[in-house]
Amino acid sequence: MDNPARRFILRAMEHDLIIVGGGLNGPALALAAAQAGLSSAVLDALPATTRSEDAFDGRSYALALASQRMLAGLGLWDGLAGNAQPMREIKVTDGRVGEAEVFLGLHFDSAEIEEGPMGYMVEDRFLRRALLEAMEAEPLVSHRGGARVTAQSTAPEGASVTLEDGTRITGRLLVGADGRQSGVAQRAGIRRTGWGYGQTALVCAIAHDKPHGGVAHQLFLPPGPLAILPLTGNRSSIVWAETEARARAINALPDAQYLEVLRPRFGDFLGEISLAGARFTYPLGLTLANALVAERLALVGDAAHGMHPIAGQGLNAGLRDVAALAHVLSHAQRRGEDIAAPAVLARYESWRRFDTATLAASTDLFNRLFSNDNPLVRMGRDLGMAALGALPGLRRGVIREAAGLTGDLPDLMRG
Repeated sequence: MDNPARRFILRAMEHDLIIVGGGLNGPALALAAAQAGLSSAVLDALPATTRSEDAFDGRSYALALASQRMLAGLGLWDGLAGNAQPMREIKVTDGRVGEAEVFLGLHFDSAEIEEGPMGYMVEDRFLRRALLEAMEAEPLVSHRGGARVTAQSTAPEGASVTLEDGTRITGRLLVGADGRQSGVAQRAGIRRTGWGYGQTALVCAIAHDKPHGGVAHQLFLPPGPLAILPLTGNRSSIVWAETEARARAINALPDAQYLEVLRPRFGDFLGEISLAGARFTYPLGLTLANALVAERLALVGDAAHGMHPIAGQGLNAGLRDVAALAHVLSHAQRRGEDIAAPAVLARYESWRRFDTATLAASTDLFNRLFSNDNPLVRMGRDLGMAALGALPGLRRGVIREAAGLTGDLPDLMRG
């Protein structure tokens, strides 16, 4: 073998993987690695009780079909399916606030592909709880809540981290799944490239009188895009981008006035609306790690890349990282290679680097193209959307792309 596993490393290390970050990608990676017989320590700075809270806080995720396949492959989907809302159609609209009529640019229908719905909306509380319960039931996963990492080291012989309480944990591979401000990446000296958009996302869930029919809406407005994503029942998730100053002012309003600002943007096609959970804001920007791997170290999810939510691909891109890394590690393990050898980690980086860079560039371009009201740009983009909508073959390709079914799929996403 090119990279034989060092038996003295296997004896000395407590775990195969040390995963820093207990949100969604970290636990998913631990479960995927366990299927290959690899053990993991998942270190979460938040207490487990915080992660497992049952109340709906308004946060939800748009899972592409490929991500749903992955969750099914991990044994999680049967428990999630009853709380998942299929997205059967996507309607893309270009308009201005307060207009009585807007240009319907694109209509994507899942019936145009054979595999089923393009994706599913799942609430944060259900997905987190499913991951926590699966980790607790998996003997190859050690989950530590309230575990804050203060130091790390990597060497040819292995990796280690030190926790705030002085505990030292060792493993063969250190994985950063700890978000855009990744401490793992910073301590490894991995720099980032990116910029802000001068926009802030306002996030909430709403209840409405009329059924949504499983239709997701993407409305492009000059300040930024507005996504209306169907949840179970007569509820929808809202991700609404505004300029930073305007978003601060809107978020400071009481609930009733907040809804008054939202209504003319939202329209009345779903009837009367009301808030159905907490409200959140977060700044929007692009950030890419300049490297996805280092000595005995790999980054996944937002630790590797953070992008505009305009295409709803943030979590999907992270899960694709997880599936790709698990694929590379499991195949290396079967061949008897050292799973953290430079050549093994290079396979993961080369696999994911082009995909994430392309997705980041696409979301950046779309946001810049649609977050303005220049008449010439507006006319050009509307004509472009009309042309795309009139070409069934191209439209079907876009639907498959949105469903995550294109490109070189990792084992867990092949269905």
